[in-house]
Amino acid sequence: MTKQIRVGEVRVTPIAFRDPPLLNVAGVHEPWALRSIIEVITEDGRVGLGESYGDLETLADLAACAAILPGLDPFDLNGLRRRVSQTLSGHDEDPAVIPPSGTRRVNVSFGAFEVAMLDLQAQAAGIPLHALLGGAVRDRVPYSAYLFYKFARHHGDPGYPTDSWGEVLSHAQMVDETRRMIGAYGFGSIKLKGGVFEPDYEIETLRALRTAFPDHPLRIDPNGGWSVATTLRVLPQLDGLLEYLEDPTGTLAEMGEVAKHASMPLATNMVTVEFGHIPETLRLNAVQVILSDHHYWGGLRASQNLAALGRVFGLGISMHSNSHLGISLAAMTHMGATLPNLTYAADTHYPWQEDEVIQGGKLRFEGGCLALPAGPGLGVTLDRVALASLHANYLACGIRRRDDGTEMRKHVPDWQGGGPRF
Repeated sequence: MTKQIRVGEVRVTPIAFRDPPLLNVAGVHEPWALRSIIEVITEDGRVGLGESYGDLETLADLAACAAILPGLDPFDLNGLRRRVSQTLSGHDEDPAVIPPSGTRRVNVSFGAFEVAMLDLQAQAAGIPLHALLGGAVRDRVPYSAYLFYKFARHHGDPGYPTDSWGEVLSHAQMVDETRRMIGAYGFGSIKLKGGVFEPDYEIETLRALRTAFPDHPLRIDPNGGWSVATTLRVLPQLDGLLEYLEDPTGTLAEMGEVAKHASMPLATNMVTVEFGHIPETLRLNAVQVILSDHHYWGGLRASQNLAALGRVFGLGISMHSNSHLGISLAAMTHMGATLPNLTYAADTHYPWQEDEVIQGGKLRFEGGCLALPAGPGLGVTLDRVALASLHANYLACGIRRRDDGTEMRKHVPDWQGGGPRF
């Protein structure tokens, strides 16, 4: 009889790693990005890994949940969900009811620990994580070149290393950034983070990219920074230019209004972010592509369920990204390999990150794709020297919540956020 596995200890380590001054609708990235590294350690010494957000609220939730996980069987994911839900919401979820909106806290913490539990399950079985998730339908997962307008360096921090990417504010500079990224990683599609300049200016950037890269599908993501009126005005300029238009406006109702007039698919990682949002999304036909993210959809299994709903209702599926390291990227890649309808190349900030927390250094893209990590489970292990260094960064950096707006006002004192900006 196989010996039952039990969780013995759970560690949550906040880290900070270097981040370039990337511009977006909310301002500009701070010098340090925050994440949390999760270790679920069994009584027999196996270590399952997860990675999540590193803000104070998430860290408090993860710590509260970590305290009640010892003794749990890593295969008991329903038990994990029950414990997380009881800890963060004070009650059990009814499994017979589609979760309503407002379950993000539970989803974030459950997703962080679920990845670590699945890592343990696959290690115990001696198989890669994608095999545990049903088997890979592809051996390489495609990712896109994720482009940002950016400043040359962070403001007022002479001790921070010079950013090797340099300033990217003009159309020509963006074309150069793209050449460098595609040359280094071979990406076959291009995404531009918008909402920074007037839409007409950003569309001119898109046209410059189309001229320089005529065979690469293009996307733009203003992160809800455009009004409905502005979006409708510029739609004719985008006709035939885009693979999809991501979150031009900030609500489901607004996206539904835009969708009535758009010739290209609309995508989102902002207005449809929980299963409770899907009925209204379908009723309004508000989006045609959903960008999954296991960090807030509730883990890898939930992301597979989302993709299955996409097949039922004809929704395209891709994957969203925040600033992240190799544990998250490995989890994304294992899960993405199992999705028959991964319709579009996934997003990743990974080329913008120089630091890493896994042994062997950064994972490598080839031909715009990431091969499935080898070995049982996630196929990655912690570099404990790097973990200690990145934790020391967290203790010293002084950042505890991401605040792109305050950071932006260091560069442009009269800058105003809020939305829609245009």
